[in-house]
Amino acid sequence: MNTDKIKSASPHALSSLPYADNALSPVISANTIGFHYGKHHKAYVDNLNKLVAGTDFANLPLEKIITQTAGKADKTAIFNNAAQTWNHTFYWRSLRPKGGGGPPAVLKQKIEASFGTVDACKQELATAAMAQFGSGWTWLVLDSAKLKVVKTGNADGPMTTGMKPLLTIDVWEHAYYLDYQNRRKDYVNAVLDNLIHWDFAAENLG
Repeated sequence: MNTDKIKSASPHALSSLPYADNALSPVISANTIGFHYGKHHKAYVDNLNKLVAGTDFANLPLEKIITQTAGKADKTAIFNNAAQTWNHTFYWRSLRPKGGGGPPAVLKQKIEASFGTVDACKQELATAAMAQFGSGWTWLVLDSAKLKVVKTGNADGPMTTGMKPLLTIDVWEHAYYLDYQNRRKDYVNAVLDNLIHWDFAAENLG
């Protein structure tokens, strides 16, 4: 799935989960999905629709709203809700039941050229996730011809700085607290070992 497909017409709709709400258990429970997707993600979508109604952003696709409001102090609320709507949709697709394992050949070659090994890439993702202070995201991105791991705070994402996101891990507390409490490291490692969707990342290479 190419990242430019994660957009919707206005009013924006909550994208369907690509699996059942219990499909990521026991790594991520149905209880967490119920709150994270059904409450948090939905609230971002609902708030965005209220904020853009009657404005110049009302009929823009999600990605254009994000790029046109990024860094503008008077558009912070619109940016936050648009970016979080997009980030969460991308996050759900970065995971899959019985994920993890090894990436497909095209992505593995890129990973090895950039990080040395797949394990080194996973370790860098885990380290970045732990290093993110407070709420935010950890991303595997394509920056020019090279893969990189970057972290962003709050609603920020790599697309506003010209990097192409391949996959992401949500490190906001609501992503893991019901299942892991303050053990973010356990959550991140469990996602990388059991849920990460390497095929999705390979598809996003374009």
